Amino acid sequence: MLKFLKSLIGSAPEKQVSLTFETIPEFLDEREKNAREILNAEVQEPMRTIRNAEAALQLTVNNLKGADQDPETHPKIKSIAKNSLPLFIKAMNSSLAKELPEDPEEFYAAAVESVKGCLNAVRGQGRYLMVAFPDEMKETKTGIDAVGREINVMTKSLGRYKETTARIGAVRAAHGALGDAQKDIGHSYGKEERHRARITEFTGRLDVIAVETTRLQADPSLASLDAERERCAGLTRERDDLLRHYASLTMTASHVFRKAEKIATRKHLSKEVHILKSAMDILSDHEVASAETVGQVLDLACPVVQKMVDDGDILLKNKEERTVFSDAAGFSGEVGGMCTQYRKLEKDCRESEEGLLSHPVLSRLRALAREKEQLEGMRAHEEQELAELLCWRQKLEDAVPGLKEDLVKKLEFMIGETVQFQMNEPERG
Repeated sequence: MLKFLKSLIGSAPEKQVSLTFETIPEFLDEREKNAREILNAEVQEPMRTIRNAEAALQLTVNNLKGADQDPETHPKIKSIAKNSLPLFIKAMNSSLAKELPEDPEEFYAAAVESVKGCLNAVRGQGRYLMVAFPDEMKETKTGIDAVGREINVMTKSLGRYKETTARIGAVRAAHGALGDAQKDIGHSYGKEERHRARITEFTGRLDVIAVETTRLQADPSLASLDAERERCAGLTRERDDLLRHYASLTMTASHVFRKAEKIATRKHLSKEVHILKSAMDILSDHEVASAETVGQVLDLACPVVQKMVDDGDILLKNKEERTVFSDAAGFSGEVGGMCTQYRKLEKDCRESEEGLLSHPVLSRLRALAREKEQLEGMRAHEEQELAELLCWRQKLEDAVPGLKEDLVKKLEFMIGETVQFQMNEPERG
């Protein structure tokens, strides 16, 4: 029957709170203010009672200073009580002297610390005073119990307050997370626009470079450079061939000079050792020496070798060695001539290469190639940054529905009612 009547009457409409993203901070501030007011109202009486109880405790402690012990107390206990009383009074005074602030949470912490100190005093030195000062100690315990009861009352009020503020804090955090996501999404559109503008700028400049490069590559003046390029290549080949021949000859001579140096060292011929080392150093240097320098060292070194050959100290083992030292003067002249020719070829190659490099069209093409490489690198970097930005924004946008749902759940948990939530799209910029 009850179910039937309820079906006729209908269930009461579900309460619903409408909130927008922008109004939530003010709404939370009001909830926090109300929670604080409720707390202040609930703890006003317990705080007053605790202050009065501690004042009464202080009076009891003060009276202990001049109180007389129970005459029937055993002498030994009297002696112990006499020694314990100053320590007990000092401990109680220290605990009761703690300031009790007006703020409920600070008051609660101070009161708890105070009552703990009083309990420790009673359980410590106070246990020796129970027999000697039964009435005063009974009053002390009663006063401590009174404070403890009111602290328990405050504990419940503070617990409710902290639970409420914790829920408010959870809503604030969810609101902040959603707000940060919306702001980041909005800012990302501005970043995207700037990335795309730079990419367009670089692409435009690269298109201009491509057009100019094509035009310059068709410049008639480049045709006349083919012959000069061929001449430069021919000079380079001639120079390199000469250098290989020079290296082959001087290597053969240096090999024999090295054997001669070992023999001169063994015979302690310091002058000859110096001559031979100088010749090997010049012939093995990566820079080709002048004909005059080469001629001087060979004119001194070859006779030293020739004497050792004549004396049988050195045996020329192959055709190349015999060819070189069968006519030392001819060898010296040949090597000197190669040095002179190499220097001329090196100079001609350098002048030819510099001439090619200095051509205005080629210079411009090289400059354009360098600029193109730089711009392509910069554009690639911007494209990578843009791709990462878009991926990051997509993740944020995917997370927004979950953040909204979390915010609504926390709001409903805090309020205890259904929440209708509205939020605008993020501003782009």
